[in-house]
Amino acid sequence: MSVAANAGAEMIVVNKAAIAEDFFKLSTGIAGEVMQKLVNYGYRLAIVGDFSHYESKALQAYIYENNRGVHLYFVANEKEALNKLGDGKWTQNN
Repeated sequence: MSVAANAGAEMIVVNKAAIAEDFFKLSTGIAGEVMQKLVNYGYRLAIVGDFSHYESKALQAYIYENNRGVHLYFVANEKEALNKLGDGKWTQNN
């Protein structure tokens, strides 16, 4: 987040591999805290990776609901991340 603040960025793309697994265990509260910070500071974050192996129904619902929102996205690849963050304005030419 400090990189985004120092660079003046409002949108961030992070590879799932760079995130601690505890983030994906909703009982830890980490995902909720991150989400609250995103909302408070007006950031938008896309996490790129494969989320299909998570069996938690709560996490699946969390991913689904966030992907319908405007602050946090769970996506399969960078192109999808850029499309979500850019409101669909990203094309293959960009």
